[in-house]
Amino acid sequence: MALFEDDDPPARPGNSPEYTVSELSGAVKRIIEGEFGLIRVRGEVGRVSRPASGHLYFDLKDDRNVVAAISWKGQVSKMQVRPEEGMEVVATGRMTTFPGQSKYQMIVEDVAPAGAGALMAMLEKRKAALAAEGLFDPARKKPIPYLPLVIGVVTSPSGAVIRDILHRLRDRFPRHVLIWPVAVQGQNCAPEVAAAIRGFNALAPGGPIPRPDLIIVARGGGSLEDLWGFNEEIVVRAAAASRIPLISAVGHETDTTLIDYAADLRAPTPTAAAEMAVPVRADLLATLADLSARQSRAARAFLDRRDQRLRDLARALPRLDALLAAPRQRFDAAVQRLGGGLSLATSRKRARFEALSAPLRPAILASLIQRQRATLTQQTASLNARADLRLERAATTLDKWASRLAPALSRLIATSARDIAKHHDQLEGLSQRLDAALPKRLADLTTRLDALDRTRQTLGYAETLRRGYAVVWGDGAVVTTAAQAEKAGALEIEFQDGRLTSRTALKKSKTTDPKPAQGSLF
Repeated sequence: MALFEDDDPPARPGNSPEYTVSELSGAVKRIIEGEFGLIRVRGEVGRVSRPASGHLYFDLKDDRNVVAAISWKGQVSKMQVRPEEGMEVVATGRMTTFPGQSKYQMIVEDVAPAGAGALMAMLEKRKAALAAEGLFDPARKKPIPYLPLVIGVVTSPSGAVIRDILHRLRDRFPRHVLIWPVAVQGQNCAPEVAAAIRGFNALAPGGPIPRPDLIIVARGGGSLEDLWGFNEEIVVRAAAASRIPLISAVGHETDTTLIDYAADLRAPTPTAAAEMAVPVRADLLATLADLSARQSRAARAFLDRRDQRLRDLARALPRLDALLAAPRQRFDAAVQRLGGGLSLATSRKRARFEALSAPLRPAILASLIQRQRATLTQQTASLNARADLRLERAATTLDKWASRLAPALSRLIATSARDIAKHHDQLEGLSQRLDAALPKRLADLTTRLDALDRTRQTLGYAETLRRGYAVVWGDGAVVTTAAQAEKAGALEIEFQDGRLTSRTALKKSKTTDPKPAQGSLF
C-alpha cells in the first residue's frame, strides 16, 4: 500500500454520470420502445426460421439495411399470411431491444403482402412448384361417379353455401350428405380443410359412418386474401392425394385457387358443384320410361320377326315320314346282319382260344416248376455263402476291436491311478495346511481376546478409581445428585483400595455457579 502513496490519483471525467451496462441497456430499450410504440415497416422477407418453440424469426431488408424481426407463437397462429423468403410484406408491430446481444429487433404482430402483386407472385411461384411435382397432371384425375350414394361436403356449416348445395341436391336428386364443418377463412382454414379431406378418405367402406363416393370442397366468393387458405400447400396435397373423387367449388366463377388445379373437377360455384354431382331425377325417370317403352317395342318386334322366320323355315322342311324312311331302312338291314355277325365272331374267338391253349400241357408246367426250383436252390446256396462270409468278416472286425480294447483299458486304468495318486497328494497337503492353520487361528483369536480384555479393564470404573476418583453408594445404588444423598440414610464411598461409610450434611449453593454441591464428613 505504501508503494502507491505518492502516485497521483486517476483523473475523474468531469461531472458525467457513470452507468452500469444494465442501466445503459435499459435506457436504450425505453427510448426505442417509447419512440416506436406501433409502426408499420415495408420490406423483403429474408432468412425465415421457425424452431420447435413455435416462434417465427425472420429478417426485413431493403437494398441497404436489415432489421431482425420476431413473432411469438401466439402471434404466428393469428397471421392470415405467413412470411416466406423473398416475399415483400408490410409488417405491423413495435420496436424493442435484446440486451443480451446488444441488438434491436421488431416484434411483429401481423404481416400483410405489399399489394396484390406480391400475393400473385407468391401464388404463381407455388403453383409452378406444385405443377412440377405432377400434382396438377390431368392423367391422375379420377372420373366423377354418375350417381353417388353418399356425398361428403367440406364447408362452413353456418354459411349460405351449404344451404344452396342441399337445396340443389334436393331439387335434382336427393342423396345422403355428410357435412364436415371447417373454417373457410383465416389461419385455421388450411389445416382444417386438409384434415377434412383426409378424414373422409380414412372412413372404412361399410363402417358405421358411410364412406362418401364424392367429396365437394365449397366456399362462397371473396377477395384473394379471404380465399388464401385454399392456396396453401397442405390443402393442395390433400386434394391431390384423395382416393375419393373431389369437386372444387371455391369462390365465384372468376375466382381461381390452387385446389381447383388439384381437384378432379372444378365447379364455377357451389351450386354448380351440386348440379355436377347428381343428375336430375325427373329427367332420369322420363328417360327410363322412354327406354322401357322402346325396349318393349323392340322385344315385341324381335319376337314377331323370329316367329315369321320360324314359320318360313318350317314350310321349307320335308315331311317327317320322308325324313325317317331312309334311317328306318338302314336300321332294318343292320338288324338282319346282326345274327350272322355274332355267330362268326364267336367262331373266330373259339379258334383263337384253341390255338393259344394247345401248348399249355402238364409236362410243360412240371418242367417250368423244376427249373424254378433249381434256380431257387442255387440262389439259396449263394445267399448262405454270402451270409457266412459276412459273419466271418464281422468276427474278424470284432477280434480286431477286442485286441485294441485291452491296451486302451490298461491305459485308462493307469491314467486313473495316476490321477488318484495326484489328488491324494493334494489332499495330504491340504490336510497339513488345515492342521497348521487351526492352532494359528486359535492363537490369533486368543491374542485378540486378551487385547479386548485389557481394553475392557482400561475402560472399567476400577481403573478410574486408581486415577483418584471415588464412587458414592447410597442404599445399594450409586448416588449422582445431592437430592439422592439427602434421602440416603448413610453414604458409602468406594476408593481404589476399599470403602468408607459416613453420614453427610449437605448445603446447597445459592449462587448461579454450576459447581457441584460440597459436603462435610463427620
